[in-house]
Amino acid sequence: MIYGIDVGGTKIEIAVYADDLNAVDRWRTATPTESYDAFIETLANLIGEADAKFGVEGTVGLGIPGLIDAEGRSLSSNIPAANGRNVRRDLSARIGRKVTIGNDCRCFALSEATGGAGEGFRNVYGAVLGTGAAGGFVVDGVLEAGRQGIAGEYGHIPLPALMQQRYDLPLRQCGCGLPSCVEGYISGPGLMFLQQYFGGSFADAPTLASAWRAGDGVAEKTFDVYLDILGSTFATLVLLHDPDIIVLGGGVSLIDGIPERLSGAIEEHLFNNAKSPIIRRAKFGDASGSRGAAILANQALKSSQ
Repeated sequence: MIYGIDVGGTKIEIAVYADDLNAVDRWRTATPTESYDAFIETLANLIGEADAKFGVEGTVGLGIPGLIDAEGRSLSSNIPAANGRNVRRDLSARIGRKVTIGNDCRCFALSEATGGAGEGFRNVYGAVLGTGAAGGFVVDGVLEAGRQGIAGEYGHIPLPALMQQRYDLPLRQCGCGLPSCVEGYISGPGLMFLQQYFGGSFADAPTLASAWRAGDGVAEKTFDVYLDILGSTFATLVLLHDPDIIVLGGGVSLIDGIPERLSGAIEEHLFNNAKSPIIRRAKFGDASGSRGAAILANQALKSSQ
């Protein structure tokens, strides 16, 4: 059995997969965010429950928000207790077996490239548009990590001056410490910031999307600007990686009209004759985080044999 664990800021999900990547069980528990000992113990308990249920010591893959530096230390604003800690090493010592760890959004990309919406394509970019904006690039089924493990962090591309000047946008300090990362405009909270900036008072993204479909002026302005910024951002990804397909995940990707209009928005920011890649929604949705973590662990197991 392979265990894919998807760690979020509020919940941790463990999914148990057979070797063919069919999920046979999954369950969740709350994420301890303030106590590191409680965080590691919660992960260990989930793994122990899975071992007891299936009578095996499963292969463990862990997808976690934020970055993992060259020394293996986690940098995650969602889980303050894990900041500066080597989660892979400490969890491995606690359960007595190897743990494979990766960024949750890159796990998403790997999942969607392997039997997901990107199946059959050689170059797959998986982009999550949710509470944050991050992703990963998969070539021939292998997730690109890069020297520092930050490949795919497109949310921290700076907002282009063209977009800032075109819409007279304020510069927003990013939680990463940099000024004006594009994540502050294209994530879910970024979308809500835009509607407030243009005079809206919609309570949430679904209400805003309903107003867009109904022809509300502020909602239309918001999504026009949002798609222009998103198109500009993804045009940069096309120029850097030239993917065959971009697979979208996260709550914002579920808004009807965004995936359908994104190709045109990308091409507005490409030179003549350059084309947008195919744009699709994720096949596995929220399950892609745990599934990708399981795939990552399975790949690591096979490479070590």
